[in-house]
Amino acid sequence: MNYVVLDTGDVLIAAALLLINGAISVALALGLGRSLLVAAVRMVVQLALVGLALRWIFGSSSPWLTLGVALIMVGFAGYEAMARQEQRLAGAWGYGVGAMAMGFAGLSVTVLALTALLQPDPWFQPRFAIPILGMVLGNCMTGVAIALNQFLTQAKQNRHAVEAMLALGYPRDQALAPLRRLAARAGMIPIINSMAAAGVVFLPGMMTGQILAGVEPGQAVKYQMVIMFLIAGGTGIGVLLALLGASRRLSDDRHRLRLDRLHS
Repeated sequence: MNYVVLDTGDVLIAAALLLINGAISVALALGLGRSLLVAAVRMVVQLALVGLALRWIFGSSSPWLTLGVALIMVGFAGYEAMARQEQRLAGAWGYGVGAMAMGFAGLSVTVLALTALLQPDPWFQPRFAIPILGMVLGNCMTGVAIALNQFLTQAKQNRHAVEAMLALGYPRDQALAPLRRLAARAGMIPIINSMAAAGVVFLPGMMTGQILAGVEPGQAVKYQMVIMFLIAGGTGIGVLLALLGASRRLSDDRHRLRLDRLHS
């Protein structure tokens, strides 16, 4: 395979484009200069450390190491999803509901891809497992964060409508169903937009990377299709589980709305 080797100077040239964003922030008084700098530095440090770690991890064939890295990724994804919610459940539930939903969705979809589709030998090879899990988790995180934030915000804003249905004898699942439906739609829109625009509006990252690495375009397209389907499936599972978990936590066995369980 023929591919272009990038050096530090190439990275610095690309990084210079951030000066445009900084100029826009100053011109429009957006106050994003510091955030842009912090985000850029954080990205560089994280990716550099990940690059060093992956060299060591990819050289190992231990299933326990692969599982450990996967759990760390799920843990960070759960934190990032919680941090992006304006409204969230109080206590450990604010983190746990999203993390458990994404963990189950991401790991189950990744295992399916490794055992039924790619079939590396051994099937848990970190060189395959970690990138696939990362792509699924990254998109699932966005969907779960949007869905949970939408659901909890709407529950607070429409508490009187929900409590009226509960007072009329409707079970909690039925009273909260309209809010879950709207939240699920919101959580699924990003991946639907990505699938609808892939190939026409933009070339997805995995496909672009493979083409730049010298992979035949037709094969790169097939890989990207598989990844997009895995991401869509994982996002759907994660959003559903997160909303069901949040619904249970936001109500009790006596079918009462428990807004006191929201983070104040």
